[in-house]
Amino acid sequence: MGITTMKLNSNRLGYYIKEGFISIFTHSLMSFASVCIIVAFLVIMGGFSLLALNINALVGKLENENVLLAYVDESYSEQDARDLRQSLRVLPNVSSVNFISVNQAMESFLGRYEDNSRYEDVKPDWFRHRFEIHVNDVALLAQTQIDVSEVHGIVKVNANLTIAKGLVTVRNIVSRVSIGMVSILLAISVFIMSNTIKLSTYERREEIAIMKMVGATNGFIRWPFILEGFLLGTIGSIAAFASIWGLYGLVSNSIMDIGIGFISVLPFTSVSFRMFMMFVSIGFGVGVGGSGMVLNRYLNV
Repeated sequence: MGITTMKLNSNRLGYYIKEGFISIFTHSLMSFASVCIIVAFLVIMGGFSLLALNINALVGKLENENVLLAYVDESYSEQDARDLRQSLRVLPNVSSVNFISVNQAMESFLGRYEDNSRYEDVKPDWFRHRFEIHVNDVALLAQTQIDVSEVHGIVKVNANLTIAKGLVTVRNIVSRVSIGMVSILLAISVFIMSNTIKLSTYERREEIAIMKMVGATNGFIRWPFILEGFLLGTIGSIAAFASIWGLYGLVSNSIMDIGIGFISVLPFTSVSFRMFMMFVSIGFGVGVGGSGMVLNRYLNV
């Protein structure tokens, strides 16, 4: 009994798969249109996603360069100044603390000038021991500045709050615009895709009606269409992934050839797996979900 059931299920699955493939080639124009819509949507959505990821990475890089400078009391020896590092390191929102001695501060100052002969009289005691402090979230920079200034032995804290506020604003705008654009594109794509599937299904309404008349169950009618949607979604998502990979490579190479110093491009390999899984999931959802929803209209008769 069990073997017979398994054989029947295997035969039925083979029939579903065969009918799904046959349907794709029988209605090749509609199938091609469906794949093109999926590819176009995923490429546009992937482009916006990659743009948002790169802008967020650039903003993050600029955030890391936007540091606090905490100056130590002049009366502190170098060792006493270094001992303050632990007190700073445990403060909220602090990611790293780098100690800079007066000698290092002088060398850094002189290193800014190609011809530093006119600064020969500069002495180390003109500078103060200091700490270069990186934060986890630049949005909390103002509060971190207050926390650092309250550490005993720190007499002055410099922070470029204007730039920090600008970076936070840019990051928020990019995130919201990206989410908004992807949501709009998804809605448009689902609408167009469902109408394309609806047209394809409408052409086969007589076929569905005949199958209903001879006693075919809704599941028996539905599965070939669902497998067809799955195949179209998979083909479209793979084609879109290959397209976005190639386009991203061309664009990133062009940007690198221009050689703008502060702009860097994320390697596609760093996001390729997530991008591929997102494309396949959306392609599957649009293809299978669209087929299933449209079929209900013709099955509930």
